[in-house]
Amino acid sequence: MNTLKLAVVSAGLSTPSSTRLLADRLTEAVRKHLPGVEVHLVELRDVATDIAHNLTNGFASPKLQAELDAVTGADGVIAVTPIFTASYSGLFKSFFDVVDPEALVGKPVLIGATGGSARHSLALEFALRPLFAYLRATVAPTAVFAAPEDWGADGLAKRIDQAAGELAALVDNRPAPVRTAEAVIPFEEQLAALRKR
Repeated sequence: MNTLKLAVVSAGLSTPSSTRLLADRLTEAVRKHLPGVEVHLVELRDVATDIAHNLTNGFASPKLQAELDAVTGADGVIAVTPIFTASYSGLFKSFFDVVDPEALVGKPVLIGATGGSARHSLALEFALRPLFAYLRATVAPTAVFAAPEDWGADGLAKRIDQAAGELAALVDNRPAPVRTAEAVIPFEEQLAALRKR
């Protein structure tokens, strides 16, 4: 039996990076669902110059080619980007611009993003999901966004586990986990609770 391979693409620009932190949390969650999966991390900032040269001359350096091969040869991909100006970063987009447009067809992909405000969360649906739909990848239903206030919150951990379970199911060709419905607190009760403070 062949070992399953997972490529994790992180487009964080700083060290430490909240984008890398989210990528790491998603990776660990997938490992719980797919014990023994082999993980290859692609830090895009480390190949930024190589990506730019590939865009201008049409040839990938050996370093960039190794990262491209890791992504296209993986059984599944986690792709995480910071959100700048309401969309994915230019570095993230440039990397996927140099990926062979046929290489991700049918490949399971989990998308994630970080941003300075929850207002950027919809970028996953109007920017990242269409990008991978164009590449004909199979995108996990649950996308994960993390704003500063999400770190340490119970909701983020639940979304990470849900998304990881969905990616693992796609990679392992089994039914996806069923999401349990969360209790909905009526808006009036939420307002009443705020007035009591």
